[in-house]
Amino acid sequence: MSILVGYVPTKVGEAAVRAAIGEAKLRDEELLIVNSVREGALVDKSVASPEDIERIKQSTAAAGIKAKVLDSIHRDDLAAEILDLAEKHDVSLIVIGLRQRSQVGKFIMGSHAQRILLQAEHPVLAVKADQV
Repeated sequence: MSILVGYVPTKVGEAAVRAAIGEAKLRDEELLIVNSVREGALVDKSVASPEDIERIKQSTAAAGIKAKVLDSIHRDDLAAEILDLAEKHDVSLIVIGLRQRSQVGKFIMGSHAQRILLQAEHPVLAVKADQV
């Protein structure tokens, strides 16, 4: 089996990857890193750069675990993309990062994390960024 982590190049994304690497090492499982871009987006700040991906691969190699990057394209529903990939790869755990959002922000934009937590058929580990 494997562990799936949704990665974005932010403090929250970094915390999720660190937790996912720890879980993959603990469980001796492969790590699947989701790097998903919105379909039609010319620029997407939430997509990892090649340097970000290389750094994560080096971290996984240093931890002694195998990692694979799942480059995918989503339309408007990132949560559905994560859930679909988790189902397709029959993962043992989904790791996501959480960030603080206002009630208005959740109402207008929705919450991918909330949907993943409520709809996933696999266990989910939700991680907050380090409070520094």
